[in-house]
Amino acid sequence: MTDINEVAAYLTDLQDRLCAAFETCDGQARFREDAWRRKDGGGGRTRAIEGGAVFEKGGVNYSHVHGDALPPAASARRPELAGRSFQALGVSVVMHPVNPYAPTSHANVRFFQAEKDGAEPVWWFGGGFDLTPVYPFDDDCRHWHQAAHDLCQPFGESVYAEHKRWCDEYFYLKHRQETRGIGGLFFDDLNDWDFKTCFAYMQAVGNGYQHAYVPIVEQRKDIPFGQREIEFQRYRRGRYVEFNLVYDRGTLFGLQSGGRTESILMSLPAVAHWRYDYQPEPGSEEARLADYLKPRDWLDAGSKPQGRTEQPTKPGTGAGD
Repeated sequence: MTDINEVAAYLTDLQDRLCAAFETCDGQARFREDAWRRKDGGGGRTRAIEGGAVFEKGGVNYSHVHGDALPPAASARRPELAGRSFQALGVSVVMHPVNPYAPTSHANVRFFQAEKDGAEPVWWFGGGFDLTPVYPFDDDCRHWHQAAHDLCQPFGESVYAEHKRWCDEYFYLKHRQETRGIGGLFFDDLNDWDFKTCFAYMQAVGNGYQHAYVPIVEQRKDIPFGQREIEFQRYRRGRYVEFNLVYDRGTLFGLQSGGRTESILMSLPAVAHWRYDYQPEPGSEEARLADYLKPRDWLDAGSKPQGRTEQPTKPGTGAGD
């Protein structure tokens, strides 16, 4: 038996904890909260941070919406549920650091329930997290995937491999033929286990995200950088925009369900660039990023690229200057 109130209580607490952790990491900026109501049912609270010492822009959003019919983005994989009333609640996170050596991250955990008179409710969980570095460090990639692997272990030996593969396939820009970053976990339509176990897995992902990401930011936030790194960061953030506006199902669901536009699009970076036919200098740190934008086993030491393991000590030394 499902308990939406229990899920909502966890999600609002997760939002509070993540905001507190990011504010502590930043040390300067604070989240601004906007509580909002949806005309067709439900609402949420958007929390955005901008212009910080560590985070250029970010958001940690909670929403709980309901309506008379599932939007197409939510019923595409379950056409038999089209037309049912629904409840959808979740927390969505995107953080864009100032420092190009600190990676962007995304996380989302959510719960859906489709309802119809005279029928048992159909419910499922979804979510995951992924990392998008501009100047990757192998240690960060390994730490990220080790955290993902460890939180999956109590739920079965195959869970990490399955949800990692799903992440690699989902966060893929087909028109660029590259992954958005180094992946992580992604799952949807999760109801294979009983409600209690599925809910526990969603909580493990939500809690695990903070423990995976914050130490990476703390490690990289003070690395010296220059204009070259900033320009490449903005160029790569253009790819982030392309994915979210072209492929992301969460963005489509929010827009199709009449959600709050400012909250839906909070995932976009503050500044992004598009340069015509840009080609990085061969052998440069910028060129090396391409080696990371393909699926690989980050927990197999023999399969990962031999990349950066030490921090640069002055601006430019990490960008091929």
